[in-house]
Amino acid sequence: MGKIMISKFLLLCFVFFLACSQFLLSSSFSNSTKLCPHGQSLALLQFKQSFSIHNYSSWDCNGGTTSYPKTQYWKKGSDCYSWEGVTCDLVTGHLIELDLSCSWLSGTIHPNSTLFLFSHLQSLNLAFNNFSGSSISDGFGRFSSLMHLNLSHSLFSCLISPEISHLSNLVSLDLFENYGAEFSPHGFDSLVRNLTKLQKLHLHGISISSVFPNSLLNRSSLISLHLSECGLYGRFPDHDINVPNLELLYLFENEDLSGNFPRFSENNILIDLDLSSTNFSGELPASIGNLKSLQTLDLYYCEFSGSIPTSLENLTQITFLHLEINHFFGKIPNVFDNLRNLILLDLSQNNFSDQLPPSIGNLTNLYFIDFSYNKLEGVIPSLVNGFSSLSYVGLGYNLFNGIIPSWLYTLPTLVELDLSHNKLTGRIGEFQFDSFEKIDLLMNELHGSIPSSIFELVNLRYLYLSSNKLSGVSETSKFEKLRNLTQLDLSNNMLSLTMSKNSNSMLPNIEIADLSHNNVSGIWTWNLGKYTLYRLNLSYNSMSGFETQPWKSMQILDLRSNLLHGPLPIPPNSIIFFLVSHNKLSGEISPLICKVSSMGVLDLSYNNLSGLVPHCLGNYRGGLSVLNLRRNQFHGTIPQTFLNGNSIRTLDFNSNQLEGLVPRSLIICRELEVLDLGNNKINDTFPHWLGALPKLQVLVFALIIFMVT
Repeated sequence: MGKIMISKFLLLCFVFFLACSQFLLSSSFSNSTKLCPHGQSLALLQFKQSFSIHNYSSWDCNGGTTSYPKTQYWKKGSDCYSWEGVTCDLVTGHLIELDLSCSWLSGTIHPNSTLFLFSHLQSLNLAFNNFSGSSISDGFGRFSSLMHLNLSHSLFSCLISPEISHLSNLVSLDLFENYGAEFSPHGFDSLVRNLTKLQKLHLHGISISSVFPNSLLNRSSLISLHLSECGLYGRFPDHDINVPNLELLYLFENEDLSGNFPRFSENNILIDLDLSSTNFSGELPASIGNLKSLQTLDLYYCEFSGSIPTSLENLTQITFLHLEINHFFGKIPNVFDNLRNLILLDLSQNNFSDQLPPSIGNLTNLYFIDFSYNKLEGVIPSLVNGFSSLSYVGLGYNLFNGIIPSWLYTLPTLVELDLSHNKLTGRIGEFQFDSFEKIDLLMNELHGSIPSSIFELVNLRYLYLSSNKLSGVSETSKFEKLRNLTQLDLSNNMLSLTMSKNSNSMLPNIEIADLSHNNVSGIWTWNLGKYTLYRLNLSYNSMSGFETQPWKSMQILDLRSNLLHGPLPIPPNSIIFFLVSHNKLSGEISPLICKVSSMGVLDLSYNNLSGLVPHCLGNYRGGLSVLNLRRNQFHGTIPQTFLNGNSIRTLDFNSNQLEGLVPRSLIICRELEVLDLGNNKINDTFPHWLGALPKLQVLVFALIIFMVT
């Protein structure tokens, strides 16, 4: 027993001795080759000096990589083995890897750059820099040992040298998003033919302008193929695809690339497939069920049609499913029981009909769901257990009826809710959480008052409740918590407002407000959006006046069909559209109206305005295109002077008491399309000369008797 123990101890000592000897030998050998060859260091320093350093050159560096100027640590006299981004062979000392991605480099890589002296390079990564003005020149074809080349996101442009197809050892080629770069005719075909070892080929944004090369689908080594936005055209192969290692296939934004949905064999391991914004068409085959590893399927904006095959239920790993903007029709199959990993489901802008399948309620991991712009009908399912992560619900532009189900009010993370353009009835319920930024319920048949919980949604930016049957009185002071609101549309209801002068109800970020076609009455005192509001529509109400017009950025002010009386208010100088027709305004037009330099449309028709028409309206120096003074009590003459180069398209002075001559300066109104001087007291000969106006389409002289010469 003792002899055995001694033997084991001696054996262990011997093994330890061999290990120590090997370590010392390798260390000695490594130290003997540690210094970087002088010529190599010099070439690297010369390459460094050809660039300036700017942090914005790598502003879009992503993927968790930190951007910093790696070359600033390269110093003359130091060992290049220790330089950032530099890897050398420990035996030969040759540079074999150079990684200067996200290094803030800005400048041009010239064809005679010292970069091309490193003929033993196996990996070169220059991604996320600014090499604007550089081309992928012949020099890149000299790296005969190169296995990995990454020039993505670096602003290369011009023709890609055919020499790049000589890099026969390449396993990975990434030229992603060098939008100015392009292959020469047949250059891409040569690359595909010669680079037989490729596993990763990413050319997004490179101009290929070629048919899809069938030979790519015979590469058993291929793992990732990204040829989006490359100008591919023609027809994608219809034969079965048997690329057993392919995990990613992106062909999106090749608008002239057509074909049927690719047929993949059962042994595929495809994870991501994106054919969006192409001309692929036809029905989805049952073989889509073979894509059992698929996590992303994007068919956005294609020409696919037919019904959705039930074999879709086999895609149990799917997380993102985009089928929007196609021509699918029929009933959405009840296939979602097995698709519980779905995070995004978008079937919008198709022709789906019938009711939503009940299995939708099992997709509890959903973040985004959109069925809008279809022909779905029936009630919105209420058998939903809860979507704890749901952020967007889009069911607008369908035929849903019934009430809004209670679960839509209780989602803790919901940001956007779109139920617009349906046939929903009942009252709007109370929202339980304040995560909402957008609520769109317009064009339904909802009734009752605006729920009080809406006024507690402090993150709300867009509120659209127009074209329903809402009623009741809302106090403007209730809006004071909606400080982030930018658009408010309550039009086409039966709502009344109780005005408040409280500065807290000003809505400091409001840009658009539409309360038209309601029961708003009295004098307007709500000073909402003093500095931000640029569009306000209060038409078709019963308002009698304004206490003030505080708006500094107003561009469109629509006050038509109210009960406004007294003199014409002068709008803010920023106004473009000023619509005040069908009111009871009286008195003269102040010449101050002509100082509103941005005016494009001025409609004062159907009022009781009187006096002379300000002659400055004729020589208005802004972009006035429509001037409508119909049905007032103006007298005197029509403005006689119109400036050369004016933008007038419509002049309507009908039904006033204007007299005198038809202004001869109208001949220079070259954009004039409509001229209505009817029902006035014009005293002139017939203006045949108006026939010279090139765009005049409508000419009205009703009840005017012209003199005969």
